[in-house]
Amino acid sequence: MTADDKPKSAVELAMERMRQRDADSGVVETPTTDKQKADIAEARSFHASKTAEAEILHRSKMAGIFDPDERTKVQDDYRRGLQRLNEDLERKIRKIRERSD
Repeated sequence: MTADDKPKSAVELAMERMRQRDADSGVVETPTTDKQKADIAEARSFHASKTAEAEILHRSKMAGIFDPDERTKVQDDYRRGLQRLNEDLERKIRKIRERSD
């Protein structure tokens, strides 16, 4: 029995079906270049620093707020800010992957 003959997991089978579906619909898989990998790593590093900065500022604000309504507002603002940072990161990574270096 060779490595190809062994039973495949459900994940492997699903991945094969997805690859086949992509091939049938004309989606071409292109490997990520070293430049793209470096740019993605830089974008993720920037995102991590901005997230840490937002967390520090949030904790600082929360330490001085005792009104429950105001705390809820600050929490909501913080969550929206994190959501925006995450969306920006995803957008940047998508742009990096779409370009050809």
